[in-house]
Amino acid sequence: VTVSYFEWVQCLNRWHWDEEEVHRRLSTNMTKAFQVVLAESLKRRVSMGLAAHVVAVARVAEAMRARGWL
Repeated sequence: VTVSYFEWVQCLNRWHWDEEEVHRRLSTNMTKAFQVVLAESLKRRVSMGLAAHVVAVARVAEAMRARGWL
């Protein structure tokens, strides 16, 4: 899914990333996501799966607040 997003961004901006750049960006993105979920898991003392859901719901709520929906 992330690489599909990268393809969309490249197309939208008429950019071209070589395979190495895609891998670098994917690694950065996945590492950051892991760190955020791990921190939430440790903070709340819950499984990584539950922590991932907590992070996801918090992000959706923040987006809704930013749009004035909450």
